[in-house]
Amino acid sequence: MSPTKPRGYHHGDLREALVASGRKLLEEKGIRGFTLRECARRAEVSHAAPAHHFASMDDLLAELVRRGFAELTAAMSAEAERIKGEPAARLVGLGVGYMAFGAANPALFQLMFSREANRIELDQGEAGADGIRRLQAGIVEEILVDASAEVRQRMVDFAWASMHGFITLVLEGEIGGRDSSRGLKSRGLAVLAAMAETVVRAAR
Repeated sequence: MSPTKPRGYHHGDLREALVASGRKLLEEKGIRGFTLRECARRAEVSHAAPAHHFASMDDLLAELVRRGFAELTAAMSAEAERIKGEPAARLVGLGVGYMAFGAANPALFQLMFSREANRIELDQGEAGADGIRRLQAGIVEEILVDASAEVRQRMVDFAWASMHGFITLVLEGEIGGRDSSRGLKSRGLAVLAAMAETVVRAAR
């Protein structure tokens, strides 16, 4: 009879298993309850196995942040493309994608915009907070094509602050605690519509 090999000695895709278990753990326990050892346990490998792909807990968190920004960028772009309307409507679409991602992935979303995430170095071409800003700025500048650089910058800041501020307050329980899911979505859309209207007015 051959000796039993330790768990994780052979694994179909250890890296992806650790990412999946890490993401689930993050959403369940938050950053304070996140450990590489628990990720390994959930992936059914030895506690030493993650070192083959992630040297530390921070390395795994960095991978989650990178993937989170890629997914957030894709979600925003998909909503904007689905609407296929005037720039103001697409600006609302970006916000819908942004808020929907935050609501579906609260712990990851908060980690992505934390001070810890600011220290993560992204590879060239990877999406990050700057990519989100550029995506939104592109549509704002379509609306404000004849406005001054100062006005465009102010409206880019305002647009992001509006969508990020609303969903952050929702996640922190400061907004919508007693609202139904439908009611909360309506409030979010109203905020986004008001934001887009303000940007359009700035063009005048």
